[in-house]
Amino acid sequence: MRLYNTLSRQQEDFAPVRDGTVRMYTCGLTVYARGHIGNFRTFIAVDVLRRALKYVAGHKMHHVMNFTDVDDKTIVGAEKAGLPLREYTDTYIAAFREDAQALGIEAVEDTPRATDEANLQAMAGMINQLEQNGHTYRTDGSIYFKISTFPAYGKLARLDHEALQSGARVDADEYEKENVRDFVLWKATKPGEPTWDCGCGPGRPGWHIECSAMALRLLGEAPIDIHTGGVDLVFPHHENEIAQSEGATGKEFVRFWFHVEHLLVDNQKMSKSAGNFYTVQDVVDKGYRLSALRYLLLSAYYRKQLNFTWIGLEQAEEALRRITDFLGRVDALTSAGEHGEVAERVQQAVTAFDAALGDDLNTAQGLGEIFDLIRALNIAMDAKQVGKGDADRIRSAFAHFDQVLGVLAMRRDEDARPPIPEAEILAAIEARHAARRSRNFAEGDRIRQELLDKGIILEDSPQGTRWKRK
Repeated sequence: MRLYNTLSRQQEDFAPVRDGTVRMYTCGLTVYARGHIGNFRTFIAVDVLRRALKYVAGHKMHHVMNFTDVDDKTIVGAEKAGLPLREYTDTYIAAFREDAQALGIEAVEDTPRATDEANLQAMAGMINQLEQNGHTYRTDGSIYFKISTFPAYGKLARLDHEALQSGARVDADEYEKENVRDFVLWKATKPGEPTWDCGCGPGRPGWHIECSAMALRLLGEAPIDIHTGGVDLVFPHHENEIAQSEGATGKEFVRFWFHVEHLLVDNQKMSKSAGNFYTVQDVVDKGYRLSALRYLLLSAYYRKQLNFTWIGLEQAEEALRRITDFLGRVDALTSAGEHGEVAERVQQAVTAFDAALGDDLNTAQGLGEIFDLIRALNIAMDAKQVGKGDADRIRSAFAHFDQVLGVLAMRRDEDARPPIPEAEILAAIEARHAARRSRNFAEGDRIRQELLDKGIILEDSPQGTRWKRK
């Protein structure tokens, strides 16, 4: 597999360094609000990367995705809600887990919270090591990282060293690129804020130290193999993670940096601060299926911006329907026989799909290979050149595709949960058959339309009538 590495600005051959296990860290959600679909573009891209590493490259995974449950935003949110910090963030962690499961995102091996005691202790240990190595100073009870002590600072974001303002401090967890300053590691206690004392004095961690400490505590000795996140995290967050981790350990922190481009809406970055965002529930409330949303979010190359539109979501729905209709046609094959040409064409598609995913996770090319295969096999089925003996091979190929993409399993689960009880659907189909047998075609059409209005499509074929969700 080849991956684009933000650090080197080029594609490189990837393989894990130890035990055939990929040690990967993902910056998860800051849990002060429900995640929006722009956040989930990143998490779905990372999920496809995880799946490709497992099912295409054949690696084992140790994947950590954190919850940032203490920072400026979570503290302000908890204060406004009148809730303890942990109780406030619990709500949004539960919401994230619900949305992630609904979008078919695989559960990762570890999901630490910054305020877990073991993680706070790890942060304090890293800060103490940075102090011993001469990278910090204390002011008014807070501890800062002194960027002038780390000559490699700026290597990920390609910062201009003349712009570095060593000695000018910034206390905010997030700040703009022009504010390249010494950043806070441990914040002194302020009235009303949550506080801990783990050996650095009373206070709470800065945002950046959290990920460095959790990554190395759970994934082990540096370097870790892959660190992922949205492109907006390159600076300052990931740049500061490098400085902290390498300043403390004296070793390279991360081998590969994997960053996902923005999801746009009306050609503007989707964000909570801009107020131009949609949640997963917003998509459901508009009557769309989440398998179509997952398909849309993974359909574009992860390093290109993707503009979200409702028309685009409808097109994703139509693309998914093409795949499921084709598989329905495969299931309905009646002619006997097995064809070598079909086996060869299927294997070509699998090989090409794997090559596309192995080429820096090119999902757009991978989907293109799938639709080329569907087109070729539909032509062959029209010519009666595909038999029941070919069906298992075809289904096996699509099962492999879906191990990586994770949309067909979602669609099957959705179809297994129709908007009305299945018994009601089957009774309506039988009533329609009875009406048509008595030549009451108007009643048959009425039943068909009534089901359509309830979200159920009927399809007639020589093998009988089947239903599917609208």
